[in-house]
Amino acid sequence: MSTSTVKPIPEGHHSLTPHLICAGAAEAIEFYKKAFNAVEVARLPGPNGRLMHASLKIGDSTLMLVDEMPEHGALGPKALKGSPVFVHLYVENADATVERAVAAGAKVTLPVADMFWGDRYGQLEDPFGHKWSVATHVRDVSPEEWPKAMANASCGQG
Repeated sequence: MSTSTVKPIPEGHHSLTPHLICAGAAEAIEFYKKAFNAVEVARLPGPNGRLMHASLKIGDSTLMLVDEMPEHGALGPKALKGSPVFVHLYVENADATVERAVAAGAKVTLPVADMFWGDRYGQLEDPFGHKWSVATHVRDVSPEEWPKAMANASCGQG
């Protein structure tokens, strides 16, 4: 029986960690630093100037990324003509974060607004084609209240 003290989920990680494929991972790291105050934790350069792995911290979470490697089936959203996935980011101030991301090169796809479920929420696309939703929780709305809140919002009363 092993008496290892190695944790099955490494320190500083959560059970779910986004791992993005980027055409230009080094440039993506710089964008995420400017847009989301990311802190670079690790970078593993590989052949041909590509990054084999990088790890960033945004808030209390880890974001991993790698360069596109078509020969291994690793393609980013631009090569795939889009992505059905959003990376959701909770922050202290959604408006300020979206403004900072736009200044760094992101495109707003849904302006920040108060939403029926209790978040101030907006959506972005980063320069690498990844979609982000950015939110600040501003009021508690229980799941039981969601249908009424949604109906009121769609009637312009939310």
